[in-house]
Parts: sequence; C-alpha cells; structure tokens
Amino acid sequence: MKQIPNLITCLNLLAGCFACVMALKFNNYTGAFIFIAMAAVFDFLDGFAARLLKAYSKIGAELDSLADVISFGLAPGCIVYSYFASYTHPAGFPVIAFLLPVFSALRLAKFNIDNRQTTSFLGLPVPASGLFWSSLIPSIHWIAAPFSTNTLLIMIAILLIAFCILMVSEVPMFSLKFKNLKWADNQWSFLLAGISAGIIAVFAGLGMALLGVSVIILVYIILSVIKIWVES
Repeated sequence: MKQIPNLITCLNLLAGCFACVMALKFNNYTGAFIFIAMAAVFDFLDGFAARLLKAYSKIGAELDSLADVISFGLAPGCIVYSYFASYTHPAGFPVIAFLLPVFSALRLAKFNIDNRQTTSFLGLPVPASGLFWSSLIPSIHWIAAPFSTNTLLIMIAILLIAFCILMVSEVPMFSLKFKNLKWADNQWSFLLAGISAGIIAVFAGLGMALLGVSVIILVYIILSVIKIWVES
C-alpha cells in the first residue's frame, strides 16, 4: 500500500514520456497536451494518495520532482522545439526550447531545499508552466494571424525566457490546493476556480478550449501579483 503513491508518480513520468514522443515523432501537439494533462492529474493524485495512506517518504518526494522535470519541463520543451523546428530560422534557434527543462529542474531543486514554500510558492510552479506551453502551442494558430512568422517565433522565444525567469524568481505565488472549504482560507483559490470555469466555458464555446488553459495560467500569475499588492 505504501508504494501506491510512488506508482502513481511513475504514471506521471510515463505520461510525460509519451508526450515527448507525440511531440517529436508525430508533431501531434494536442496529443502531447493530453498526456501532459494526464500527468498533471497523476501529480495531484500521488500527493492525495500519500496523505490518505500516510505513505510519505523521502524517495517519494525526490521521485515526484524527477517526474515533474520530465512531464512539465522536458515534454513542453519538446513541443516548443518541434514547433520551432518546423520553420526556417537561424541554425540552432529551436534549442532555446530546452531552457524549459533546464529551468524546471532548477526550480524543483530550489523548491526541494526551501522550507519557505510549504503553504505557497516562490516562483511559478513547474506544472503551471508545463500546462501553459503544452496548451499554447496547439492553439497558436488562433493568435498567429496578425504576425509574420519571424515575429511570432521571436515573441514566443521572449515569452519562454520570461517564464523561465519567473520559475526561479522570488515572486510569491499562492497555492492551488484548497486547505479546506472556508472562503477565508482559500479566497484566491476560489477566485481562480471561478474565473477558470468561466474562461473554459467561453473558450470551449468558441472551439478554443486549449487556448483557454493558457489564459487560465496567465490569470493565475496576474492574481498572484494582485495578491502581493493587496496584502502589502
């Protein structure tokens, strides 16, 4: 029973591996997103199972970080790399995509030794970054029309670097986990949940559900900044 959380974590890692295959071998970005979304579910369930079964372990914590590097760092990096590589551009340009797994690893290593991040985060959580990139690239055609190809690629590269910096920054981000069902203890999480439901409903109605996921991550970042301002 005590190995169940670790088994679920391994499913997270396996889903991330499949996402890499979908991106690099088949150029199937939507399929890659589905596997990363599955990894996010497993990432939630392994912690839930550990609490339910009281099966905490040091190896479980380390395994969780290793799985997250693959599923939310390397896999989104493969998606962006594949997208960049599909265009003509200066030699070597696509490898900028692999800053995502590098900074994801730095972020997770920092998180593992930082006792300030037990109830909230400093810097953008790696799963949030992974979900942003894995949902943005399959939806990029919805926002690409006004821009030339080179302009769009440069904009994506700049945004990617900004996300990498944000992951290892000291910017406080509120936890996405509900402590209980009390508004006072979870008001920002409730607010994000309500806004997210509205965003998904609107974007799904427009046939752009995946783009809605990217917007939700941006809203999460904005709300975290607003929270800093309100509480300062």
